[in-house]
Amino acid sequence: MIVPSSSRPFVANHNNSLRFTSLAELSSGNLLAQVDLHRAVVSLKLRQDKKKASMGQFLTPASVAQLMAGMFNRLDLLEISLLDAGAGIGSLIAAFVAKVCQHTQHTSSLRVVAYEIDPFLIGYLHQTLELCNKECQRVGISFNYEIRETDFIEDAVRLLQVGLMNSANTAEFTHAILNPPYLKINANSKVRELLRSIGLETSNLYTGFMAATAQLLKPSGEFVAITPRSFCNGPYFCSFRKMFLEMMALQQVHLFESRQEAFSDDDILQETIIIQATKQKQKSSNVIINTSSGANDDLIRSHSVPYTALVQPDDLEQFIHILPDKISQQIVRRMALFSWTLKDLGLTVSTGRVVDFRAKDYLRANPENNTVPLIYPVNLSDGYVEYPKITKKPQAIVFVEETANLLIPNEHYVITKRFSSKEEKRRVVAVVYDASQFNYAYVGFENHLNYFHKNGHGLSPTLARGLAVYLNSTLVDAFFRLFNGHTQINATDLRKLKYPNLEQLLLLGTAIKGQFPSLREIDELIENKLLSMSNLSENNPIATKSRIDEALQILTRLGFPRAQLNERSALTLLALLNLKPIDSWQLATSPLMGITPMMDFMAQHYGKTYKPNTRETVRRQTVHQFLDAALIVANPDDLSRPINSPKTVYQIEESALDLLRTYGTDEWEKSIRTYLASVETLKKQYAQEREISRIPIVIAGEIKTLSPGGQNILIEKIINDFASRFTPGGKLIYIGDTDEKFVHFDEAALVDVGVNIDSHGKMPDVIIHFTKNNWLVLIEAVTSHGPINPKRKKELEFLFRSAKIPLVMITTFLSRKAMVAYLAEIAWETDVWVAEDSTHLIHFNGEYLLQAYQIEKKEPS
Repeated sequence: MIVPSSSRPFVANHNNSLRFTSLAELSSGNLLAQVDLHRAVVSLKLRQDKKKASMGQFLTPASVAQLMAGMFNRLDLLEISLLDAGAGIGSLIAAFVAKVCQHTQHTSSLRVVAYEIDPFLIGYLHQTLELCNKECQRVGISFNYEIRETDFIEDAVRLLQVGLMNSANTAEFTHAILNPPYLKINANSKVRELLRSIGLETSNLYTGFMAATAQLLKPSGEFVAITPRSFCNGPYFCSFRKMFLEMMALQQVHLFESRQEAFSDDDILQETIIIQATKQKQKSSNVIINTSSGANDDLIRSHSVPYTALVQPDDLEQFIHILPDKISQQIVRRMALFSWTLKDLGLTVSTGRVVDFRAKDYLRANPENNTVPLIYPVNLSDGYVEYPKITKKPQAIVFVEETANLLIPNEHYVITKRFSSKEEKRRVVAVVYDASQFNYAYVGFENHLNYFHKNGHGLSPTLARGLAVYLNSTLVDAFFRLFNGHTQINATDLRKLKYPNLEQLLLLGTAIKGQFPSLREIDELIENKLLSMSNLSENNPIATKSRIDEALQILTRLGFPRAQLNERSALTLLALLNLKPIDSWQLATSPLMGITPMMDFMAQHYGKTYKPNTRETVRRQTVHQFLDAALIVANPDDLSRPINSPKTVYQIEESALDLLRTYGTDEWEKSIRTYLASVETLKKQYAQEREISRIPIVIAGEIKTLSPGGQNILIEKIINDFASRFTPGGKLIYIGDTDEKFVHFDEAALVDVGVNIDSHGKMPDVIIHFTKNNWLVLIEAVTSHGPINPKRKKELEFLFRSAKIPLVMITTFLSRKAMVAYLAEIAWETDVWVAEDSTHLIHFNGEYLLQAYQIEKKEPS
């Protein structure tokens, strides 16, 4: 949308006095939280007035913004200039500023140029940029910004043309971050003409924003954008790919497994990706491909591919082939064994001719005299056409002169859906139109279908069956998903697909008798009839993918929520069963397995290699839920072992193992019903077992329990032995636990002494208000983590900097032997208590028992 600018750009710097409600003292986390709160409010308002749909606006959530900001490499420049061509409320800018401020080597100067034309959003954008200014001031970075209240494409073209005419360098930005508007543009529109003037032909505004932004970058400038994946292939974006890839070198690509996760607040059909590129003609030897379930998922699968595999040098259309893992590479190698085009086969594919709203006067709800069948996507079922069908869609079209050109001869065809619904299991859905089932001369195919034919006429029944089998295979579906980021299956996409030769398709068709085969049978046919002689020595990627899909189906039947219906959870289940891709479910076992061995299993047997240090995501977002559902048990070999112990292991629960061994057999349906009926009893049983092992403590006359083992054994002794002896009459304010962070928290009592705790702060294990001396006693229980060393002491001083009363810090150990290992680390002006010598304290340079000291309230470095 072109909106002329009638006013000069607004310019602000750190001397401006724009007023609004903000936090008194910002940290990077607070900055992003404040901006994301604004985003949530604005998104709701935009949805209500439907403004986003008309302008293609989808505001960026904080989690996505942080992920994008983290992809920049060069944040240590002396001066940084950032462009955001569609700033919205400034979420991406805030994430970038937070990242720069957190960087170990600060830039001295940060300049931001933000484009935005929506007056409603501009007010929020001003607030965000002032928050960014305060954050930069906090760390000593000179910050200034400019909001350009004009259309970006119009202004960028003007700048680029001025630079061309005056031989001036208009490239002014070292960095660009972008979430461009997604909006189709008409061929005769003004914006289309503007983009043509800078050498770009494109049908969607988002690629125009990307191209113009890239041209405004300085040499070696960095570019990070979240966009639909559709630009990676297809004829509509060929011009853009050639322009962009000529001046930019791709460095990283981030994929999301779910279309819904990146913009979970919005109804997004497009697959989205994040790309990071550098403005240089020289291409990198390799490109990093990262994949995660969503932006909040820090379990990231990482894979490196040669640049020449991503963008093949001899490809005139410059398709971008994103292969996220080894399985994807294996799928591409298998598809390369098929080299025939539809033209080679003497076939073509067309879109259904009947556009129902144009032919509505000739449509009938049910077959009548002088009508012929009208086939919609809803009629496609189990490999064939179900007709007529009880549906709201018309099932017949009148056969008259006016409709003759909409109909085709009643012969055998293969039909595919043009659209797959959001998150549908299969992208390519094909069926056989069997003419022998229809006693008509002609048939109509609705416009949401594609049909394969031979010069306007049908195929042989055997060829039709063979072609439908091939199109419905997991191999084709997986290949299609790799390179098509949209839900539409165009006839063009099907023409570009490679096929088995005619003899092979007929071989597949001959194997089909009567009922259309199941997906498993289809994949076995492809493997046995077409690939068995291919001399491929690698694992079968289809078996691998199918096994993961089976695990997902099981988790769905078990009733797990959407957050656990992903590849991570499927692989975790398979690891806990020690089930490899070609093993039958009857071979499932129940080994004791920790998180790291699970991830090793995923990499070794399923080709899924995740980034290091992501074990916590598996534990927190999958294993915890498996435990809650009684699908697995923790530490069955030692119930006293704490759940956060590095030696913790998990095991499939016995009755769940029996159930899973029946998957794929006639017993499965009966077994799953029986299991689901009894699982609540199982949950209660295991909860009771865990409760028996818990450690009881008494707080203000109320019995509470701590999880067994580990530091909680020591915490029980702190409460019962230390507190009664050294802080008699004291008020117990806080107790932490390995299972839940705040097992006891008297927040009001902490506020009374001047402390408001951010729940994200790293709390001590126990907090006591020793009312007699009016001291706040902070206690760490050392079993697996370290004592109060100088670094931890500074952290606690900063965390409790607002306290009105003195702080006392104590490190506790179960035994002297445990203490000896940490003696050299313990901070001066703290105390140590050993449970086995409970009547004594050790004072590190203390003048009196539990001496309080004056502290300097500075943030730890």
